[in-house]
Amino acid sequence: MNRALALALALSVPAQAAAADDLAAALRQSRTLAARGEAEVSVYFPPRAVPTRMAARLPVVPSRPALLARHFNVTRQDAPASIAGREVTRYDLTPKVGQAARWTLWIDRAWNVPLAYEERMPDGTLARRAALTRVLPQPVRVQTELPPIPEGLRGAVLAALPGLRFPPGFVPVSAEPRAGGGVTVSLSDGINVLALVVAPRNVRAAPGVASRRVGGRFVWLVGNLPGGPLRNALSAIREVDETPLGTFLPAPDSKR
Repeated sequence: MNRALALALALSVPAQAAAADDLAAALRQSRTLAARGEAEVSVYFPPRAVPTRMAARLPVVPSRPALLARHFNVTRQDAPASIAGREVTRYDLTPKVGQAARWTLWIDRAWNVPLAYEERMPDGTLARRAALTRVLPQPVRVQTELPPIPEGLRGAVLAALPGLRFPPGFVPVSAEPRAGGGVTVSLSDGINVLALVVAPRNVRAAPGVASRRVGGRFVWLVGNLPGGPLRNALSAIREVDETPLGTFLPAPDSKR
């Protein structure tokens, strides 16, 4: 191996680790501190008639820093940049495996909280962008809860859906009962979220949706992945038995 290339590769590992640690610190900070003002939010996936709206705040980034560090390469761009007149650091997130969406986040250098982010499909197509266009002089205190991943949930999901193949990098992080019957299991790779649904009815075909009938139930997988990985995840499911998930669902009178 070329000596210069070997040195560059050796130096890139600690640089990526430091960038991942710094981004994780910012995302943790955003659970208790947030910028406010005016934000422009554009959602292109799934498609909608009016993709852009204005909001008083940046939508929360659905991050789990520990998973993010495990499943993404994080690089930092320290070149001068600004969002809404404030200096920011740019972080680019590229999945280590699979075909998950890529993300870019712009973090305020003084407050260490997000001011903008983009989500792009594996082919580079913009799926979502949110950015503050005006920022109030001071951040505000917030309280964003992040429930821990229940121990044993992964095994329970596989017992309920034998033959299920989780898309690369994704793990189950929560389970909720559905109002119309069935269960929704959220899968995360640290920042992208998929919905794995067991339901009594099928779902309409659409981009980012895969479904199949197993016995008398339907299983859907919904999220920003290409059709192939979504369908592959469900293709080998042999049966559906929601019983193993019962202990992970809130009680009927729970306010969770």
